[in-house]
Amino acid sequence: MDAIDEDHSIHRVAKPSSDESSSGDDDHNKFKNGMEMKPVNHNNNKSSEIQEFKMDETRSSMMRPAPLEILQRVRFNPSQETPRSTIKSFLKLPNKTDLKFSKENFKKAKEQLKKAFVEFYQKLRLLKSYSFLNTMAFSKIMKKYDKIASRSASKSYMKMVDNSYLGSSEEVSKVMERVEITFIKHFSNANRSKGMNILRPKKRKERHRITFSAGFLVGCTVSLIFALILIIRARHILEADHEEGRVLYMETMFPLYSLFGFIVLHMAMYGANIFFWRKYRVNYAFIFGFKEGTELGYREVLLIGFSISVLALAGVLANLDMEMDPVTKDYKAITELLPLGLVMLVVVILLCPLNIVYRSSRKFLLVCLFHCLLAPLYKVTLPDFFLADQLTSQVQALRSLEFYVCYYGWGDYKKRQNNCKTSDVFNTFSFIIAATPYLWRLLQCLRRLYDEKDAMQGYNGLKYFSTIVAVSARTAYTLNKGIGWKIVAWIASVVAAVTSTYWDIVIDWGFFQRNSKNKWLRDKLLIANKSVYYGAIVLNVLLRLAWMQTVMNITVFSLHRQTMVALVASLEIIRRGVWNFFRLENEHLNNVGKYRAFKSVPLPFNYDEDEDKDE
Repeated sequence: MDAIDEDHSIHRVAKPSSDESSSGDDDHNKFKNGMEMKPVNHNNNKSSEIQEFKMDETRSSMMRPAPLEILQRVRFNPSQETPRSTIKSFLKLPNKTDLKFSKENFKKAKEQLKKAFVEFYQKLRLLKSYSFLNTMAFSKIMKKYDKIASRSASKSYMKMVDNSYLGSSEEVSKVMERVEITFIKHFSNANRSKGMNILRPKKRKERHRITFSAGFLVGCTVSLIFALILIIRARHILEADHEEGRVLYMETMFPLYSLFGFIVLHMAMYGANIFFWRKYRVNYAFIFGFKEGTELGYREVLLIGFSISVLALAGVLANLDMEMDPVTKDYKAITELLPLGLVMLVVVILLCPLNIVYRSSRKFLLVCLFHCLLAPLYKVTLPDFFLADQLTSQVQALRSLEFYVCYYGWGDYKKRQNNCKTSDVFNTFSFIIAATPYLWRLLQCLRRLYDEKDAMQGYNGLKYFSTIVAVSARTAYTLNKGIGWKIVAWIASVVAAVTSTYWDIVIDWGFFQRNSKNKWLRDKLLIANKSVYYGAIVLNVLLRLAWMQTVMNITVFSLHRQTMVALVASLEIIRRGVWNFFRLENEHLNNVGKYRAFKSVPLPFNYDEDEDKDE
């Protein structure tokens, strides 16, 4: 890094050419010879020194290149994080790296420099903490030694440590101070409190009202579930006497409201993941790349999840009440619009640009979702493929969204009739939607194979390709029913289940390592009770086999087909929640083992130093 002067600007002085250096040597030789031949005239000494200083100053000003000449050697670093730059890189088209002083380029460069300063400052803080912790650890070791050996050797040894470079150097503190001054001046409009809040973000405080609100909503959810059960039992809605109404409700309203059930269950599992990650000190915020101080805790996640559950259950009860009420039961169109209104409300809150309802987290989710939609055109990061993995467990929720489009788009809600299942267009999109999340993961694996040249990404892509084949075969068998489709679905499902289970346990979780001190596991474990890991392995295998229910035609207590589909989808979400914890545990242990405590931030431009060198 170039030296930063008091004005915090970067200077670089060009070297003189060979002609200038030779002429300078000749002048020096002449002056030396004159010193030897003639005595020094002390009267003219002062004037000659002034004249020589002026000549040196003039020469140095002539040698220093003008600021515009320096800017001609600055080039923007080509970025491959946009679809346009990715396509150019794949087609081997040249990227324009000339410096253009446009408002957009300046804004992007400033933002990148800001991130680089923040990350560099965090590294300095870690380095300072490293020095302090080592000094404190040595002090505690010496105190323990003095206590056991009944000696007083700690003072002399600590004096040596304090006088060493580790204990006496102030270089890190000085650099931190210079970074603070520069950052406050150029990135926070000389507002010190604002700049220091960015450089040293405070951890999110656990607020009691969040805990109270989350607990209150959990209680409301349980109460609404009991109320729903009592209404169904009291009005005999699902009994044999109301067979036509029961079937109609299960084919229309149940798929609409089950969408919210899948979302709430997934958020509850994610909240449990955060709770246990914090308990066992898994640095999930660093792994996901959350901005420090903005990551959500398990209380916030549960608050959002159970808010959705309360709204959904209230909608179900309102729908049943409006249908049973003699005044409103004739207006079927209005009663059917309640679930659509809830979906629109969730979408509006998710896309709201105002700084409400955890805007930074919503933005992070939308950016990752956008990267999943354009999977091969963006460089794949861990949050991107982690979100895509979550979507593979939400296939039924995506199909529920398809049903929303069909049910409301074609006007079936006005008559409470479900004609979607008989439509060839709907059935075709069922194939596509079932395979889309796995296709996203396949494209992400191919992009990582292209970027990293890692063969494991190719094998991972084959795993998702086998899953696409299995899902398509199972969907075809569910829609068509036939011995041929059943055999194909059986074979494809068995292959996909075996390969996915092996990859989950061996690759993603890191278990079954050879010569491990923990039998069938890995050397490093965060949970002391090993039975938890063995139970997770068995549970993962069993829940992986649950999706084969559509092939084996297993019926439990004569449940309705929609109920069975929802049950299998819920089991898959639970399996994904278990997978999440051990996947990030393995990632965290790999980061610790490879000493990855910070992320690298690319600079927006570089300086061509070769042009400064003598040819």
